[in-house]
Amino acid sequence: MADFKEEKLQILKMIEEGKITSQEGIELLEALNETKVKYDEEQKSRWIRIRVHEPNNKTRVNVNIPVAIVDAGMKIVSKLAPNVNTELKESGFSEEDLKDLFQAIKDGASGKLVDIETEEGDRVEIVVE
Repeated sequence: MADFKEEKLQILKMIEEGKITSQEGIELLEALNETKVKYDEEQKSRWIRIRVHEPNNKTRVNVNIPVAIVDAGMKIVSKLAPNVNTELKESGFSEEDLKDLFQAIKDGASGKLVDIETEEGDRVEIVVE
């Protein structure tokens, strides 16, 4: 994820060291703020789509979660469709793998991130759009 606080500190340090003028610093801070607003809007408009299909291709789980609420959304998913975590774990995903996956999503990963077929023929798919 973009670390805007660190970027602001770097701009302020450049002003302090005389590498840029205060006017240039203001322009950079304004541009950084515009980037942050755009980044926040992009994150809000992205979706995680979790699907679990049975061997006959019937959809057993179909959940859509806005990326902006991924942490809360995963808690909801575990209540509404507890077999998602079980399916992922049976497919070889550890708890740490899941944490890494959702951190990657929060950091901007997109596309099909998981496409696993279990020994029983169930398919687990996680897509970020």
